[in-house]
Amino acid sequence: MNARMRTMAAVALVLGIATGPAIGSASADPAAPVAAAGWSAAGTAAAAAPGAAPGAAATADGAAVAEPDAGVLRRAIAGLPKAEATAALVRVGGSGGSWRGGAGVADLASGRTAVEQGRFRAGSVTKTFTAAVVLQLAAEGRVDLGRPVQHYLPGLLPDSFGPVTVRRLLNHTSGIQAADGPGDSFEAQWEHRFDVTDPRRQIADAVAKGPEFAPGTRQHYLNINYTVLGVLIEELTGTTYEQAVAERVLRPLGLRHTYFPGRYGTRIAGPHNRGYQAVKRADGSTELRDVTEWNSSDRWAAGDIISTTADLERFTLALFGGRVVPGSRLEEMFTLPGVPDFVTGKPGQLTAGMARIVLPDGTEAWGKTGGRHGYNTAIGATRDLSRSLVYSVNATDAKGEGMNPVALGIVLAAFGG
Repeated sequence: MNARMRTMAAVALVLGIATGPAIGSASADPAAPVAAAGWSAAGTAAAAAPGAAPGAAATADGAAVAEPDAGVLRRAIAGLPKAEATAALVRVGGSGGSWRGGAGVADLASGRTAVEQGRFRAGSVTKTFTAAVVLQLAAEGRVDLGRPVQHYLPGLLPDSFGPVTVRRLLNHTSGIQAADGPGDSFEAQWEHRFDVTDPRRQIADAVAKGPEFAPGTRQHYLNINYTVLGVLIEELTGTTYEQAVAERVLRPLGLRHTYFPGRYGTRIAGPHNRGYQAVKRADGSTELRDVTEWNSSDRWAAGDIISTTADLERFTLALFGGRVVPGSRLEEMFTLPGVPDFVTGKPGQLTAGMARIVLPDGTEAWGKTGGRHGYNTAIGATRDLSRSLVYSVNATDAKGEGMNPVALGIVLAAFGG
């Protein structure tokens, strides 16, 4: 297997989790359109360290960091809209320099150029925000990660469950099973797209099934863990989950274009690129159905956030830089639980709010993906921030089992795969 194929396999394995049944200067104008040629790109190369190759910076250990390859990145998002995606927004950054780009259309009906700073549903990237708030509360001594959640939320889990620590919720080793939904098929979900979901009823449905495995023995990526954490945040802060995230993360970082739509919200406020889902017709042809309006209350603290690439980049850099979660607690986001994955049996690669990826050259990256119908999103970086990436792809099969090829191409281009 060549290096590119190994990279694809590694990236698809980890970043594909959220897509399956589971970084120059930004424009100041949130409605700024992408250039008519199909994309707008700005790059700034960092000053090269002594001994580094031209066009490269260096990490703290002296290793050269190449600036983002603008040509490769442009090609990764060229030709949109096409079958796999209608638009893409990308921000690559780090010590080697930065690149910004976008391509595609804001909507298929008008063919208007994609909005470069448009909002989008970021899906499970929400989990990184949720984990950050829980870790802040731990740093403040308001919650003990090693203490069972039953202590803080008595009666939430039945006696059939052993001690489920807060840490086990964060890294998906709780053993709580998934709550029932409207169905696995897109059409079933489409019929219920405006349903309003109560998180406590979701939890009650899930725990009534009993544990899937003994807590702490396996890792299974499920939204229900973060639904429980959302309820825990409300109990500990005395406010709503959404208010807690806004007060502790969004406002301090100046993430003015990031918000939660609320329990009854179905629209994306402000400028945005519309999302579509490829649907097979009875005659075998395919239609692209507009899925922009959708109630995401079933995802809540696990996947309800709406944001922009600029805001997510600011959040990622602040998080990795220790400005969101104190250093002593930040390590939780970079610590693997040391148990096998429930589905594959391989070592679990999920941490508190993030996942680990090792590229063929040994480069280790950390991040989180998100998938809502019409939208695939990711944030990620190397631990030393020598390279960071944020993207949003208007994928036409955002919840499919495989990683979207446009998104995969962006990851390979950003990290040199």
